[in-house]
Amino acid sequence: MDKAPEALQRMLQRYDLASLADQKNAIKEIVQEIALLGLWRAKFFEKAAFYGGTALRILHQLDRFSEDLDFTLLKPDQNFDLGRYENAIEEELQSLGFHTSVEKKRKTKQSAIDSAFIKFNTIEHLLLIGISEGLYKDVHPEEVMKIRLEVDTDPPSDDAVTENILLLLPSPFSVKTLRIEDLFAGKLHAVLCREWKGRVKGRDWYDLIWFVAREIPANLHYLEQRMRQSGYWEGERPLSYQELQELLKQKIENLDISSAKEDMAYFLKDPSQLDLWSKKFFFQIATRIRIL
Repeated sequence: MDKAPEALQRMLQRYDLASLADQKNAIKEIVQEIALLGLWRAKFFEKAAFYGGTALRILHQLDRFSEDLDFTLLKPDQNFDLGRYENAIEEELQSLGFHTSVEKKRKTKQSAIDSAFIKFNTIEHLLLIGISEGLYKDVHPEEVMKIRLEVDTDPPSDDAVTENILLLLPSPFSVKTLRIEDLFAGKLHAVLCREWKGRVKGRDWYDLIWFVAREIPANLHYLEQRMRQSGYWEGERPLSYQELQELLKQKIENLDISSAKEDMAYFLKDPSQLDLWSKKFFFQIATRIRIL
């Protein structure tokens, strides 16, 4: 067996592959990590940092799966082009047997977000990892998996505080990311400000619980800068802890708990942990948030 398949097998050993959903989630996460390696080789992390739910999952062992790869530039750059890194991602994935395409998303309106998608055939890659016939017979032969990459090209003017975290598979490399307190601030920004086409992104609320349970403080200043950059905080006064609590209270009062649970259930091995979710529960979670 050559080196690339051995690396892939080592990555697969981390997963319980009992169900079709397990195998799909494992493939997605492995593709995400290989894509990060390709970006590292292409010097992408000299310009950008990894953040969001997938960063929490891959770098900090968040106990849920995540779909997208989110990045923020270290400095604003209107001319940044994610398309320059497409070949690096595709070549890295091909070296481990993945046949993927990386396609830049065309902007339909002015936006600071530069996006692309990694696409690959589901059955082909289930077979690559050794799925049994009994599991893949229910998958349509033309089904395609997608992983979205997004880069914020107009981050807050304040310099982000970053750190480098070492990953060992598929081979050792380093990922630049925001420090954990700033990742929490970014998650609070998502909870308060994310507009998700009328739907609730329960994943943001799950991650909020994860931070609070680990007593990780949020960088309130960085949250304020994120909110100013996206137009959700204006004026000269700084965002205070009391105002943060009031904003969270308003958000929770309008939260559709059922929709939040429905969004989140797919990403958990044990959805029963969502049984506790209620507005009262999230009011209690909000009061336990700590800040820097």
